[in-house]
This record gives sequence, structure tokens and C-alpha cells, in this order.
Amino acid sequence: MPTPRTIALYPDLPLTLSEAGTGRPVLVLHGGGGPATVAGLADHLARTTHTIAPTHPGWDGTPRPDWFTGIDDLALAYLHYLRDHQLSDVLVIGSSLGGWTAAEMAVLDNAGIITGLVLIDPVGVDVPTEPIRDFFALDARGVAEYSWHDSARFYVDPADIPTEQLALRQSNMATMRILAGDPYMHDPKLAHRLARVDLPTLLLWGESDRIVTPAYGTAYAAAFGNARLEIIPEAGHLPQIEQPRATHALIDAYLHQMSTAPINAQ
Repeated sequence: MPTPRTIALYPDLPLTLSEAGTGRPVLVLHGGGGPATVAGLADHLARTTHTIAPTHPGWDGTPRPDWFTGIDDLALAYLHYLRDHQLSDVLVIGSSLGGWTAAEMAVLDNAGIITGLVLIDPVGVDVPTEPIRDFFALDARGVAEYSWHDSARFYVDPADIPTEQLALRQSNMATMRILAGDPYMHDPKLAHRLARVDLPTLLLWGESDRIVTPAYGTAYAAAFGNARLEIIPEAGHLPQIEQPRATHALIDAYLHQMSTAPINAQ
């Protein structure tokens, strides 16, 4: 079972995270929907790895200091966590906003702590021909239509959500707007910097994602020095939820390939 705990990352920034399993450290970063969107993936990975799943500061009622206002703050915070805990050979897996954070971490990692990346429908780069859907402008029905392959299955009427849970979701969205709202959901410099990231990188993309399209994913993968893109059928923006078996299988195969590849090929 995952062990939740809170650590003092900085004097004014406690970090809440869950840990489970043993083996290679894997940092799993959630997107705007919060930790629940990667909980199943983290549980799967904990069978074979030391899985660390933090809650981004400001999500699910966790504290976020006033100075903590960008994805660069998030990326540096997690790099500092990895360094402080003397972790190495780390695989970072990120979904959506978490994928963007993972990419920024790889750019900033001068110590070689990170040795692998898996990005699941990440935002973060600017592709002029494939603009990122304005998530904040969508109502609940629009979110379902653009985010899911099977929108009827995953649509939730806000009127059916308990008041406390709805307030928490609204608070999460407010935090996401602070961290990623301007410029909207991207770092204008990131695509230019990714060419220097030569880690073996796997991008997974839901074929039906209309928040960031598979064509956006193709451009994202091309920006890296060493990346490949895998499309997951019958999935939208969160394939780890809509098609968990296919998503897990691709990540497991990546982990196996990394464990058997010659060191100079990684």
C-alpha cells in the first residue's frame, strides 16, 4: 500500500507525496485533474519500482506559497527533492501538466539524476499549427468532449458533485491558472531547449485527444533529441484512465528496454 507523508522541501513549502514499492525510483507527476488521475498508474508501477507520487503544491488543498507561481518552480522543487534524497537513475513519468513539468526537469537536470522520461499527452510547447485547447473556457460538457474518447462515459454533471469536492476542483483549477495560465499552458522557450535532452524519451498519446492533438504530439516528440511517439487507440487526454492496460504495457516495455539496453545506448 502507498505510504503518504509530508516533507519540508523548503521552509515555507511542505510537499505531500505517496511512496510504494522498491527498485528503480520512478517519479509520477499528475496533471490538472490532480493525483487521482495517476493513482492507478502509480499502483501499477509500484509492483516493480520505487514509485513516488507527489501532489503538486496547491492541489487538493495542499499549501502553495505566494512566490510559487510557475512550472519552473514545480520542476525545480522536484529536482531538489530528488537531490536531497540522493536518488539517481530516476525515471520521470508525467501526465498533461505533469508531462510539461517532467520535460522542464529534464532541461534543468545538470546532475544527470534523470535517466528516462515518459510523457503522457503533455502540454508545454507551442505548436502554432496545433494550438492547445483553452481548457479554462470549456464547460463540463466541453471538457468531456475534448478530453475523452468516450465522453458519455466520463462526463460528470457538476450538479451531481458534492459541494466540498466541487470547491476542491475549482481550487485546483485556480492553482493551475496561476502556474500555467500566462502564457497559456506552454513555455515559449521549451521546444528550443528540448533538442539538448537526449534521454530515451517515450511520448504516449491518446488518439482522440482534442486538448492537445496527436499532431501536437508528433511535433513535441520531434523537438527532443531522442524520443518516440506511441498512439493509443480509443483514448483521449488521459489514456492511463481510459486505456490503462495499453498504457501500462507500453510503459512496462519501455522499462524493460531501458533495463536491458547497453549503458552507452541509454
